[in-house]
Amino acid sequence: MPPPLRIAIDVRRIRDYGIGTYIRNLIKALARRDDPHRFYLAGRKQDLHELPALPVRFQPVEFQRSDSGLVNQVSFPLFLRRFSPSLVHIPLNSVPILLQSPYVVTVHDMSSVLYPDDVTARANRIRRAYKLFRFRRGLKRAARVIAVSQATQLDVEDLLGIPPERIRQIYGAIDPKFLQPFVPADARAGGPQAADLYRKRLLERYQINYPYILYAGTIRKQKNIPKLIEAFAVLRAELAGHPHYANLRLLIIGDELSKYPAVRRAVVETRLENLVRFFGFVSFDALRAFYEEAELFVFPSLYEGFGLPPLEAMAAGTPTVVSRISSLPEAVGDAAELVNPENLFDIVRGMREVLLNTAYRQELIARGYQQVRRFDWDSTAAQVMSVYEEVAG
Repeated sequence: MPPPLRIAIDVRRIRDYGIGTYIRNLIKALARRDDPHRFYLAGRKQDLHELPALPVRFQPVEFQRSDSGLVNQVSFPLFLRRFSPSLVHIPLNSVPILLQSPYVVTVHDMSSVLYPDDVTARANRIRRAYKLFRFRRGLKRAARVIAVSQATQLDVEDLLGIPPERIRQIYGAIDPKFLQPFVPADARAGGPQAADLYRKRLLERYQINYPYILYAGTIRKQKNIPKLIEAFAVLRAELAGHPHYANLRLLIIGDELSKYPAVRRAVVETRLENLVRFFGFVSFDALRAFYEEAELFVFPSLYEGFGLPPLEAMAAGTPTVVSRISSLPEAVGDAAELVNPENLFDIVRGMREVLLNTAYRQELIARGYQQVRRFDWDSTAAQVMSVYEEVAG
């Protein structure tokens, strides 16, 4: 039998939203396996605090520098050498330039290549070119690239020329907490009534006492939020006399609105200042309450590496409308209403259909529960471990 592997994993993004979900749950699932391998989990002190209780073969190792900046390109590879790892897993494409192979990289999406930040100053253009150089170089030197969807794998092959035999497509999953019973943190007694009361109190804190459509995620330009706002304006005008939806609102959970002038402009031009509400970071309990109480979840993204928010909404029992492009059809299967994200009236049609067709709503909810359970962290961990052993073999 070959000796146990020594596997180093960079956990410095464990507190991020999507990537943090990946790191945290992959490590938990790896820890549930009966493998002999030893793991070194490298991160800052605040990152290591986020790790769950783990077997002794998982060793947190403190490295206080972030994964950005020039110094990290040298210091992190030098730090890892002291553990003589069989391989290193970088769970997003931010590979230090001097990191020696063998290493494995997980690619969550290609948005930084397909939708780069708008830049005008020469210094910013140089910074973007350097970022693209690092992105491509990190994947070309990787022993294996893990792509979180078939769509992402095709992007990695087509845009960066990575040979398909060095890519492994492995799905992730939502945080299992979304599938567990909603237990209020401060509840003295459990049960549905306590959970319902807790959700009601959470929404009251945000002064929400009306039906609403929900979007949750970042507000980058590929997320298509201005189009969503325009579609909501059309839909709300159509439902102005409806007995339940006449007071319908749109709630957007994501980044700070101040960073996105196009989104602010869409709200002003549609005259929806009092009908569209923006929230930045919210707690897990609040996010789950927002999902569970929404009439509809809408995700009209132009590009996704995989797309966790629609699956989170499905786990909450909320019918969902998503784009029919990129990786999203892979993620949602037949459990969501698919729309053309570039066609305003198709987005309106999809939302109207799900809101007003009661039988169809119930069908989507039932399919959603089944779809979410197709993705499982134990299966993900088994496939990732297979990659580790293949690389180090």
